[in-house]
Amino acid sequence: MTPALITPVDLLIAAAVILACAVISRVLALNAGRAIVIAALRMTVQLLLIGNVLLFVFGQTSILLTFAVLVVILCAATFEAGNRQTTRMARRWHFSIAGFSILCGAALATSTGFFTSLCPHPLFAARATIPMAGLIIGNVMNATSLTLNSLLSSVTRERGAIEARISLGATRLKALEDPILKALRTALIPTLNQMSAAGLVTLPGIMTGQLLAGMSPVSASRYQIVLMSLVIFGNLAGATIAATLTTLHLTDHRGRLRLDRLRP
Repeated sequence: MTPALITPVDLLIAAAVILACAVISRVLALNAGRAIVIAALRMTVQLLLIGNVLLFVFGQTSILLTFAVLVVILCAATFEAGNRQTTRMARRWHFSIAGFSILCGAALATSTGFFTSLCPHPLFAARATIPMAGLIIGNVMNATSLTLNSLLSSVTRERGAIEARISLGATRLKALEDPILKALRTALIPTLNQMSAAGLVTLPGIMTGQLLAGMSPVSASRYQIVLMSLVIFGNLAGATIAATLTTLHLTDHRGRLRLDRLRP
């Protein structure tokens, strides 16, 4: 079955739905109407731009072009992950921790995927590598962002309890154990929800796309199983690295809590 082409009328209907969401937000006093419209405009511009870029990249056989696109995706993910927290570290630390965590988590998951049938042929072929790596980077970005937001908020809120544990002789990692575990659990909730509901409540996006493209439902489900396994592996790795580096930055070599390293 050939997927139906999206017409300008279809896009106008999608725009009308977005505007309806903005109006509902205003009626309910959610104050999210502006954010919805801006996010929709960004999505439209970004998707149309990347669509044209990928049309060019897919027509080439350059590994350098493939890596260049992945670097741009990683930089954008780093900015988004480091730009969503209400409590922040200094910019260089905030973005470097977010970027390094996303890079490590996504690299581990993607490289593991290369040991399965997800490995593109030829190696690093843009048509397969960019969508797979981009999907994993996006998920690790969400996990990293949630980890940073939860951990920084918890450390600020529970300062007294953490300093009490340190004064009783706990190491800095032990003193911050509860906020770290809470942050990791928070980071994994969206992925666990997706995995638990997959096939029962909803069909995941990749599987839906493959079904629309004509792939066998059984083959599409197997592909999705492998991909979701890689996603949660990358998310857990990225979130753990982010939590560990943040904890080390917010304490010094003497084990003292250094909330002076936070910024408004």
